[in-house]
Amino acid sequence: MTLTPGKKDKQRYLRQAYASRINRVIDYIEANIDVDLSLETLSGIANFSKFHFHRIFRAMVGETLNQFIQRIRLEKAAAQLIFNPKKSITEIAFDCGFSGSATFARAFKDTFHMSASEWRSEGQSPESKNGKTKRKNRQSLGKNRKDFDISSYYIDDQTLNLIWRIKMKDKQHIKVEVKEMPEFHVAYVRHIGPYKGDSRLFEDLFEKLMRWAGPRGLLRFPETKVLSVYHDDPKITEEDKLRTSACITVPQDAAVEGEIGKMIVSGGAFAVASFEIRADEYEDAWNLLMGGWMPESGYQPDDRLCYEIMYNNPKEHPEGKHVVDICVPVKPL
Repeated sequence: MTLTPGKKDKQRYLRQAYASRINRVIDYIEANIDVDLSLETLSGIANFSKFHFHRIFRAMVGETLNQFIQRIRLEKAAAQLIFNPKKSITEIAFDCGFSGSATFARAFKDTFHMSASEWRSEGQSPESKNGKTKRKNRQSLGKNRKDFDISSYYIDDQTLNLIWRIKMKDKQHIKVEVKEMPEFHVAYVRHIGPYKGDSRLFEDLFEKLMRWAGPRGLLRFPETKVLSVYHDDPKITEEDKLRTSACITVPQDAAVEGEIGKMIVSGGAFAVASFEIRADEYEDAWNLLMGGWMPESGYQPDDRLCYEIMYNNPKEHPEGKHVVDICVPVKPL
């Protein structure tokens, strides 16, 4: 049977409505990973009956509800084991929503094929989910450190923030500043799956978001900020489950609909690195910040969301470059 345009539009609207409800649940899980996430609570957030919610969630996300919650908890724990070396394994287990250390230990070993203490001592799994061996990652880390030089750092006399000036191998200087970032209320379009090197994907996500925001008077540049938010660590999460959200800041009371969701991006202390780069240089920029600057900075990553703030349309740049801040939440080592 061939669908008429009216029926196609209705089906598209209904699917977007379902996606919006499931995204609300995913946002709630991510923000409340340390508490009991009951079926009654989550089905209520989605406004689906408890009887049907499991089936709908699995069809939309590709995992059962329990599998998704367990995976997110374990991946957050895996990251904390690396980035919070002073925190005990038991504390991390409870902070990530596990009822006890024994339950956590079994689940962790079943997923990562090693104990939590082995994971922590190794620094990462011998064969990470994205297929890079530990040796290759160590070589990459060493390369990152050789490719730059922290030529100076100083305290800004206006903000009193510590700022690093880093000289790249191509003689370009970048600035890394640890500063307090505000909380952002954002509208978003979410993608689940691979995104590395796929500039067309991001163009499509932001185009969809801008088409929605423009007629509603929500594009008020330069006040409106444009962000790419990353929910998962690609060294831990399998590529087809990676979540990223194309976002713009909106008023707190802005109404969203369909596949457009709304969430809060937490503020606080962030390492903010300013770059002017080509689309194929994003991975190098992230590697420089995380593998080069971070180990020598006196800071460690926090478990809030990482994001990028975009300041230009690269199609209007004479060299097609992206003017971007990479923002990573940090706390003292």
